[in-house]
Amino acid sequence: MRTDRLHQEYGVQLRWSVFPLHPDTPQEGRELSELFAGREAMIRDMQARLLQIAAREGLPLAERSRTYNSRLAQELGKWAEEQSRGDEFRHAVYRAYFVDGVNIAQVEELVRIATTVGLPADGARTVLTERSFAAAVAADWQRAMDLGITAVPTHLCGGRRLSGFAAYEDFVRLIGESQ
Repeated sequence: MRTDRLHQEYGVQLRWSVFPLHPDTPQEGRELSELFAGREAMIRDMQARLLQIAAREGLPLAERSRTYNSRLAQELGKWAEEQSRGDEFRHAVYRAYFVDGVNIAQVEELVRIATTVGLPADGARTVLTERSFAAAVAADWQRAMDLGITAVPTHLCGGRRLSGFAAYEDFVRLIGESQ
């Protein structure tokens, strides 16, 4: 992954922030054709482009027809960070959502994912039912709004930004210009 390579080659330390991508998606999910009604060609083009990028990067990615609300996954991810399992959890949620098509809005699915990276099921369930990290996610969402971020991924470095699936060289320029 590009961010891993930046860390290895340049010592870049990432601070992950979450973003409210389609926060109105119901818990049961939503068909992409409904979400992007009238823009079916755009969906096909977007998926084809993402599959190409993922293949070049060696990332697993499957075509999907549904989207799910990621709010609870974001909250559990904040807890996973505190447990020193943030990267592992992010990778596991990525795989569950983008490869296996798991509904990451479901508490029990998130608990299952958490246990695959060594997090305790009871702790994960408590975080999700008590919404212990809701404020942390809300703060990230507000920060994104304040910064005018409207797309994922968006990378910030030294007041400069890079949005979308940029080439590795664009990241190198971003960190070089910010020093």
